[in-house]
Amino acid sequence: MKTTVVKTQDGSHTLFSLEFNEHYHSVFGAIQESQHVFIKNGIQQIDKNPIRVFEVGFGTGLNAFLTLEYALKNNLNVDYHAIEKFPIDNKTISELNLPKLISEKDTELFNKLHQAQWNKEEKINENFNLLKIKSSLENYSFSSIYDIVFFDAFSADTQSELWTKEIFSKIYNSLDNNALLTTYSSKGLVKRNLRSAGFKVKRLAGPKGKFHILNAWKE
Repeated sequence: MKTTVVKTQDGSHTLFSLEFNEHYHSVFGAIQESQHVFIKNGIQQIDKNPIRVFEVGFGTGLNAFLTLEYALKNNLNVDYHAIEKFPIDNKTISELNLPKLISEKDTELFNKLHQAQWNKEEKINENFNLLKIKSSLENYSFSSIYDIVFFDAFSADTQSELWTKEIFSKIYNSLDNNALLTTYSSKGLVKRNLRSAGFKVKRLAGPKGKFHILNAWKE
């Protein structure tokens, strides 16, 4: 998939997909959006150790890297599984400034996330195991149980096939009790489909440039 590198308002890079005509992260700030949606209102809400994470849309690896940094700071053990249909090429990854802005000393760990083989679980460090799955979500059959899902696909306007009751039901059935799905989207369609799949949905304040995000709990 063809992409171009874009600098967002907080100085961090994101990508713009020429195929989907959409940015991977908020242009108001890639790092600030991911921190708000997937760390502050995501993994910080899960009182478990270890934590099992499933990410929809590995993309630039930003959410995985922020989770890795959080795990290191909090002595947390994380099993991180991420599905991606359109992996980014190494040249594009090398142009991103994300590791330098988040933790320059851990740039090697950011590179290890991207160098990890697809469809094979790898130990990134003592706190973090990674499995990158090269597949479409529609064709994927879950074989593990998770504590939290980062739902970070392209928008429902662009990838409507991923924001359906059927997809959310499949995810719901792969979650442990009291597990969480967190996403940047707060569209009415998304809320309705999450509720139809069995989730208890809560609308939360969004990051800069966005009014709301969603937390969806399996109770």
